[in-house]
Amino acid sequence: MPSPSHPDFASDEGLRRVATEMHIVPLAMSLIHLTGDDSVLDELLPYVHGPWDYSEKLPAELKQDLRDRLLVALKAHLRDGRPLCPISPELMLRMMSGAVGEEVSAEYEPMIRAQMGLESGQDAAPAPVAPRPARSDFRVVIVGAGVSGILAGIKLGEAGIAFQILEKDQDVGGTWWENRYPGCAVDTPNHFYQFTFEPNDDWPNYYSRRADIHRYFAHCADKYGVRARVRFGCEVLSATFDAQAGEWEIRHRGPAGRVETQRANALITAVGQLNRPMIPDLPGLEGFRGTVVHTAQWPKGLEIAGKKVALVGSGASAIQVGPAIAPQVDQLSVFQRSGAWIVRSPNIHRAVSEELKWALKHVPCFSAWYRFQLFWGFADGLFPALRIDPAWDGDPRSINAKSDKIRQAITRYMERELEGREDLLAKVVPDYPPYGKRVLQDPGWFKMLRQGNVELVTVGIARIEAEGIRTLDGRLHPVDVIVMATGFHAGRMLWPMEITGAGGKTVREVWGDNDPRAYLGMTVPDFPNLFVLYGPNTGLSHGGSYTFLAECQMRYVMGCIEPMADNGVRALRVRREVFEQYNQRIDEELKHLVWSHPRVRTWYKNASGRIIINSPWRLLDYWRLTLRPDLRDYDLEHSTKET
Repeated sequence: MPSPSHPDFASDEGLRRVATEMHIVPLAMSLIHLTGDDSVLDELLPYVHGPWDYSEKLPAELKQDLRDRLLVALKAHLRDGRPLCPISPELMLRMMSGAVGEEVSAEYEPMIRAQMGLESGQDAAPAPVAPRPARSDFRVVIVGAGVSGILAGIKLGEAGIAFQILEKDQDVGGTWWENRYPGCAVDTPNHFYQFTFEPNDDWPNYYSRRADIHRYFAHCADKYGVRARVRFGCEVLSATFDAQAGEWEIRHRGPAGRVETQRANALITAVGQLNRPMIPDLPGLEGFRGTVVHTAQWPKGLEIAGKKVALVGSGASAIQVGPAIAPQVDQLSVFQRSGAWIVRSPNIHRAVSEELKWALKHVPCFSAWYRFQLFWGFADGLFPALRIDPAWDGDPRSINAKSDKIRQAITRYMERELEGREDLLAKVVPDYPPYGKRVLQDPGWFKMLRQGNVELVTVGIARIEAEGIRTLDGRLHPVDVIVMATGFHAGRMLWPMEITGAGGKTVREVWGDNDPRAYLGMTVPDFPNLFVLYGPNTGLSHGGSYTFLAECQMRYVMGCIEPMADNGVRALRVRREVFEQYNQRIDEELKHLVWSHPRVRTWYKNASGRIIINSPWRLLDYWRLTLRPDLRDYDLEHSTKET
């Protein structure tokens, strides 16, 4: 991603400043790549006990020694072009475990090596793929130009496969284009929330704001020629599979309101799960005299300064918008149905220094190891805390010993933040285990709750009246603006599009309104040549990065589409027994994870209690499942024109 001009830190003084800013553990890993001296791991071992920067626990003399040794090795590398030392699988595994302060299984080594781009011993992202010659006889339509839609376009373009993206908005970016509420930011660390083939070492913050995230994905769309193939202001109404032709017929409405039809050999839906805002059906809402806005539809120029504002919800978007608007409004009434586990996040508002940006870009392997720490700390390293221990007899708000340790740590943080306000503490501490709902990074939520113009309301809403919100205790809360932080129609995946498969049934008839199922979250029986990105049971609600998930899925989808284009396959449909066995497997896995705990009541479940949103897999598991498709899982129908 193009970056503004930054200082050049290649001088002796500059390099010393860089070394001082570098996180000490990935710095030590870089030192091993530069020197081959793995004794560094033994020096670190007594002090690193988790996946974060534990520099405050290292003796000052050891930290300085590591920095001094890095400077010597780095200067030699920059001056002489000295190659990096080879890293054996055994050493790689020791380094992985040392970097996060706990044992990492050998099964992770191939994936992490590939993610780091270290197959050939080089510190680089995977080399750009040389575009293949165009294949004019195969065409794909992609619905949506958000994160996964942009990625789909990039990968199809590299394969020389013709495609067009139909996007209902006026720009690329999806959720990062639509969501403009105050305080909107990513809650996954930026250096983990990016494509592996397009690393950005110039993020301004550790958790960047919406505009910076959108700028990154817009850059990707431009750099890889995707934007030129997007039709903006074009909403897909329906798609019908023509079994005789082996093609999808897609109807869409353009910016002028004209309905058009086009055909494609394959259809990729890249609309995600969180794209259609859900406003609760509260009695009397239509009679409210003020303004009602959903966080995902924040209007430009909305005036809230000096007004009485109701914030309905206390989830991911609520805890960002609340602290952002509280200083501006006369009164903020937060209507909370249930508390959330909100954790201390010291980097939440922190800018990335220029020295660290330089290190991420220029110090061999530093960025790769920093991202590995984020991967472990925000994803697979957490997974043991999600599994229900049937023998657990501790606190009922925990499910195993690790879960209880996390619960206690977050509770202590809440107690510190709300010291002296036991009334608030009793309302905000959840009664369910951590990760039953997404654990949120604190952008100042508890400090906001302590402000004199903020009230936390936990009594249920009875109805909306012309002047405000009436709660079940009979009290009227006068408000001028109601902000709905109430989520999305996540269970109604692909809605409101009407998608009709080969058998004449629509996806709504097959899935109903809230029971979507797919093989690997992507393919559905009787819907040939349809690939659903971010589909059923692919949500990473405990942590992780959506860009990781998207790359797994598009690698798999390309493994299906390229053989179709090369071999005259007119219809590829997942076998029903494969689909059913997979869904039985994930349902069984989910029974043993935190989202099935009886205290967890969440939108992750449908009306019958089935978990439809969450993935039961570690990122490693899903990476393996999607590494390449086994075409024996599919029935393939070849074109009669094939010779």
